[in-house]
Amino acid sequence: MAQETAVPKLNFEYWLDKAIEWDQATTLESQKDVCLHLPQLQEFLHQIYETLKHMDSVVAIQQFPLIGQLLGRLCWNPFVIGYAVSSFYTACCNLILFFYCPSVDLSQSLLCHLLSSSKWESNEAETSTFISTLGYTSADYYCHLVKNMVFSLVTELRGNQFNGLNIQGRVSASRVNAVSLFCLPLVTLPDLIPLLETLLLYHGGASKEILSSEFLEAVNEAFLKKKISLPESAIFSLWLRHLPSLEKATLYLLDQLVSIQLNSLEEVACIIKDSLLPQAASHPAIFRIVNEIFKNALLETDGTPEVITIIQVFTQLFLQAHQNENKQHKFPLKAYFPYHHQPLVTALLRRPFELPTTHWSQHLKHISDMLRGLVEDTNISSLADIFEIWFLVARFGEWLDIAAEQLLKAAVEPDALLWLLAFYYCPQNENQQRTQTMVEAQAVYNHLMMLFSCTVLSVKDLEAAVHSVTDIEQCCNQHLITHLLTNFLLFSSGGHMIAQEFIYHIIETTDTSKEVCSLLIRTAYRINHNDEENQRTVKVLNELLKKLTLKV
Repeated sequence: MAQETAVPKLNFEYWLDKAIEWDQATTLESQKDVCLHLPQLQEFLHQIYETLKHMDSVVAIQQFPLIGQLLGRLCWNPFVIGYAVSSFYTACCNLILFFYCPSVDLSQSLLCHLLSSSKWESNEAETSTFISTLGYTSADYYCHLVKNMVFSLVTELRGNQFNGLNIQGRVSASRVNAVSLFCLPLVTLPDLIPLLETLLLYHGGASKEILSSEFLEAVNEAFLKKKISLPESAIFSLWLRHLPSLEKATLYLLDQLVSIQLNSLEEVACIIKDSLLPQAASHPAIFRIVNEIFKNALLETDGTPEVITIIQVFTQLFLQAHQNENKQHKFPLKAYFPYHHQPLVTALLRRPFELPTTHWSQHLKHISDMLRGLVEDTNISSLADIFEIWFLVARFGEWLDIAAEQLLKAAVEPDALLWLLAFYYCPQNENQQRTQTMVEAQAVYNHLMMLFSCTVLSVKDLEAAVHSVTDIEQCCNQHLITHLLTNFLLFSSGGHMIAQEFIYHIIETTDTSKEVCSLLIRTAYRINHNDEENQRTVKVLNELLKKLTLKV
């Protein structure tokens, strides 16, 4: 049996007879014969690979009908696949059949067999013995096998060379699609990461998507559930080429944040940043899609404070990511807000820390004046137009919180800042709603300013200042007054003393518990904790958040 024999090229019958004769190489004689024929088998498999890679799948099966049976037997022979070079060609042939003719029964099961160490380790003592004679542990052996297969495919897709095998020219779209299908059951395998990355970054110039949608969905699902870790560029490419994956990632993030108890914006920011969506949004196409999803979520939840806060934190993280972008690849900010009044966009995009605190009031007045000019323009009358302007302002809510704070802490002309808050809480002016809101907010503000310097206050003092609050039916007014009251309690020395008691009073007499919690969390995130003037406020905030979370 171990006599050397001349073998005709591409003689499938000869090699099939040999594979049947060898079986799984369990006898010493068959093992010797396998070793004797390995160089010829290597050349034969090389020829198969070179022949089939240029051949149509139907023609290949018609011309070589025995290939499936042959490769099936060879893949189960540990001495064949244990030989480094021949195992590469066995894998190549198997993959080609799988790629071009997925209906061939052997393909997927054999691939899983080739990549699975546990079956061989537990059922094939001879295999373990063979592997050990090569100087490998079983884990190392199969790890190298997977890495070699992945490396060969990555090299082919990148148009390089592998072990002297020239792989020239553009890879066909059907081939790339088949590679992506092959990866489906293996996407969470760590050694497959280079291939996943190469596929996601591969662009063959086709007019339509060449990767299978099932593959893109599987990779996205594995990433969202943290089963794999891919480079940012690969994830961004995934979302750019597959809109459903981007939508799912955005909704997954919203569900994740809404379903947890938000105790700090640091926690929110960490979760959002970990999603990679703010970084991916540096591409305008991704930003606009995420923006639309956020907008719809806001409408569906009727503007719930948690969703607004999430959008605001996302916007801050997006601006940070955009600022860190390489200047050569950075898109102008106009690309993200192409249909808005650009001077207003520019003003809102300025981060508060970029300006001296003494300039905040003037900057807010500038924003308010531009905004007022826009919404009172007779050409902007539809609800859709007003909502778009409101949503732009809402996502930069940090400036709104500063406006409410500046009204109490700084020497300002209050009209512009009150109007800005009135617009946010009452964007429509139907039946003069916003006008009436301004009148009531002005009255409450004036009364609060008279109390601001008092060091000793009672709950009744504040009740007198806002005695009409509980009679107001318009939700927008109620929320604006609550915003002013909460800031008064945080930033006035007398307010510190009654903050806990009065905030409980607000929550029990109005439907603003979530808004108050969100405002407190945002303030705790925003103010400078190292500033001596804020030390007392920080202490009050921490006490309120700790107790209010339990009460609410």
